[in-house]
Amino acid sequence: MPEEFEEGEGPENLDEPPPFFPYEGSAPERDPGAMGELIEVQIEGVFAAENNGQISRFVLVSDGERKLPILIGPFEAQAIQLVLENTRPDRPMTHDLLRNVLDRLNVTLDRVVIDDFWNTIYYAKLYIKEGKEEHEIDARPSDAIAMAVRFDAPIFVADGILEAAMED
Repeated sequence: MPEEFEEGEGPENLDEPPPFFPYEGSAPERDPGAMGELIEVQIEGVFAAENNGQISRFVLVSDGERKLPILIGPFEAQAIQLVLENTRPDRPMTHDLLRNVLDRLNVTLDRVVIDDFWNTIYYAKLYIKEGKEEHEIDARPSDAIAMAVRFDAPIFVADGILEAAMED
């Protein structure tokens, strides 16, 4: 049986998710547009690399000159790879389910934006359109890319992120 809270205990605001990285005090100030203008990229492919017996999977995106490898999980790698290979699983995967739900609600994915990099983590947003109204939704880059390939939506990366990837 779930633990019951006395009034005054538990989360203060259930309408807001907890912070991804909790801080003591206030979070450092961040400027979302600080990474520069957005550059459209294409998916070069999904790859795996072995290091000391561990397999790492990544999706490689490129603007034609610069390449950005993004580390992803095995399920997201499969979700992206299946679409790139024009393969359909017997039953819908999670990203297919989300696509079906958005289609039924008459909502479309307009674009995916990878616009921030902090503490070795990339941050992405889905921009969905419902009629003339646009909604911004926070997402992991791997999930955002898996959705982009299903909607044939463009993927954009902030110029500063592409530049930083070239320095590494």
